Amino acid sequence: MRVSKGGNVKISFALRGAGGEPVDFIRSIRSHGCASLPPATITDDHTRYETAFRLGDRVIAVQCTAQNGNLVVTTQATLDTAETATLKASVRRMFRLDEDLTPFYNRIADDPLLGWATSGAGRLLAKPTVFEDVLTTLCTTNCAWSGTIRMVGALVDLGGGAFPTPQLVAATPDAWFRETARAGYRGSSMREIARRVCDGEIDLEALRDQDAIDDEQCAEQLQSLPGIGPYAAAHTMLLIGRNRPLILDSWTRPTYIAKAKKKRASDTTIRRAFARYGEYAGLAFWLYLTHDWVTVSSE
Repeated sequence: MRVSKGGNVKISFALRGAGGEPVDFIRSIRSHGCASLPPATITDDHTRYETAFRLGDRVIAVQCTAQNGNLVVTTQATLDTAETATLKASVRRMFRLDEDLTPFYNRIADDPLLGWATSGAGRLLAKPTVFEDVLTTLCTTNCAWSGTIRMVGALVDLGGGAFPTPQLVAATPDAWFRETARAGYRGSSMREIARRVCDGEIDLEALRDQDAIDDEQCAEQLQSLPGIGPYAAAHTMLLIGRNRPLILDSWTRPTYIAKAKKKRASDTTIRRAFARYGEYAGLAFWLYLTHDWVTVSSE
């Protein structure tokens, strides 16, 4: 890390995964729609990702860019040691830099459908916390994308420019979710999820630990939460590095049918088509669907 005069902080990470594999910056920030939801923005040329982090009691604006094979994070704020450590850990989690995708890349190296991904695709950009991933995903259920943007934007406003804490969400009246966020049934679900987190009934951040919690247990815990069904659980699981479940929803199903040039396909048929990728079946499915989202590499 380098700290320059005037409070400017610049933190640099090698754009490499835990196995030394490449990480494509552009494909990371364009990996799924939720990556661009508030408080984040992506420049039109996809060269800069801007967002805000909650560091203790402060909200800090940051910029992320790719420079000479590195992920460079800059902020104009002065950070103390604890804030710097939190920021570094959050960025590593967002870009999934501690995950090793080399086994997946080895599997698809000669795959005519997915071989292109070995240049650094496959990391779905996460939020700083699993709590934010879960509530953001909840805001994508049973609504138009404009509704998702409205609800997540309202939550960020509630949090003073960054996503609110579980404590704040749990303490916010139902009327705010109903009248300001216009979240419908999701409002009570968000409050209840936040309450369970605050009361220690569920540890969402612990769901990232694949040694302690297997995929089946993770899915079960997620689906025990109000408003979180199979789609939302699968979406969250991919964001926390669990790459087996397929995200099956009103966009992925018809997109698969169109790309595969089929007249129809049941969920069972789709799962069977990607079963050969084993523990990476869900990731392979997502990459197959989103290949054309990025037409130029960040390398």
